[in-house]
Amino acid sequence: MKIEQFEDKGLAHFSYAILSECAREIVLIDPARNPQPYDDYAKANDAKIVSVIETHPHADFVSSHLEIAQATGAVIRVSQLLGADYKHQAFDEGDAFTVGKLTFRALNTPGHSPDSISIVLSRAGKDVAVFTGDTLFIGDVGRPDLREKAGNIQAKREELAAQLYHSTREKLMALADDVLVYPAHGAGSLCGKALSGANSSTIGAEKVGNPMLRPMSEADFVHELLADQPFIPKYFGHDVALNKAGAPAYAPSVQQVQRLAPGAALEADALVVDARPEAEFKKGHAAGAINIQQGGKFETWLGSIVGPEESFYLIAADEATLEDLIRKTAKIGYEPLIKGALVGTPATEATMPALDVHQFRLHPGNYTIVDIRNPVEYRDEPIFDGSLSIPLPELRERAGEIPTDKPVVVHCAGGYRSAAGSSIVATALPGTEVLDLSEAVKSFQPAVTAH
Repeated sequence: MKIEQFEDKGLAHFSYAILSECAREIVLIDPARNPQPYDDYAKANDAKIVSVIETHPHADFVSSHLEIAQATGAVIRVSQLLGADYKHQAFDEGDAFTVGKLTFRALNTPGHSPDSISIVLSRAGKDVAVFTGDTLFIGDVGRPDLREKAGNIQAKREELAAQLYHSTREKLMALADDVLVYPAHGAGSLCGKALSGANSSTIGAEKVGNPMLRPMSEADFVHELLADQPFIPKYFGHDVALNKAGAPAYAPSVQQVQRLAPGAALEADALVVDARPEAEFKKGHAAGAINIQQGGKFETWLGSIVGPEESFYLIAADEATLEDLIRKTAKIGYEPLIKGALVGTPATEATMPALDVHQFRLHPGNYTIVDIRNPVEYRDEPIFDGSLSIPLPELRERAGEIPTDKPVVVHCAGGYRSAAGSSIVATALPGTEVLDLSEAVKSFQPAVTAH
């Protein structure tokens, strides 16, 4: 038996291939959008993929379960509660199947979603590992607030949080202490709020070290779990529906994105996502463009700022980066939204001035300061007294709340988000000087008072 963990660092996503060495057969759990790594693994081990299990319809990425099943003949197994639109076998509590000497059995573990399952892997009658999806993470549990308006079954966050209390204590914590825990996400995922950087654990270690598994009442658990959850990106509900239906094949969908020649004319008033470095963007860009820079979290911020009903042009610094950005866009199912992808910039229509950081430091009160960090960051780590808090995911809708009687300075915690935020504000407030504090924010001590 081999358990192979695949990691997508951008989405902090873990997927798994479990190989029965005697049968030369593989079971996949929660595969990512691109099926190629799993096909390569199967070929390298002279094995066949016979089943794909989805722990739930994921909100933060698009799965390749349907494409893999269509290509290999593998059986897709999901909870009957999911209401899947594709051919599948129901896999709920009491259901099990064998591959070689390995047995896979389902546990219904609702809480992150009403249709969440965990999969227990046994060998020779002994439980070896549990694949917990988004129910139990290393050091945390899944968030319960993503299915109030999405999915086949919708439920209020309080109801799901209560279900999660019972799923963790009555199902997962009932497993032996030496059972390995393999979650679907690690640190950096928006599917929880305090995930560990570790990629696996044991039931025993989580009982001791996971704050959400410590002894507490259901009411206390619900209260603690619901507090301070991160924002919900715009694309999450879209991906739940797409995963319920089954996504189109990855490579053809990426290839169908229209590549445009550098300098091609773009439709007037069309949304433009410009992923070039912020210094290049500020020197010249299409009017109204949003500067979501290429980086480790591009796909998350794209799906947080741009809604799934919007189409957009995608601009990159070079061809290799453009292709990478298209692939990242496809990971969240947004590739059909790309009206055209191109390198460079169209004829320069707009620029952004540079902030005189020295003058700003001397006279912060001469500026309207907009803090686009998350509410918890703003509350717990204040930087400028009197600043206006508008989180980046809400900025396009709320930029009109920003006063225009002074120059506006936009900041985040490190400079990446403020590039996007300042570009959004500059478009929303024509005629107002909009400045990006960028990485210089790191040089400011907390709570500088703006008078």
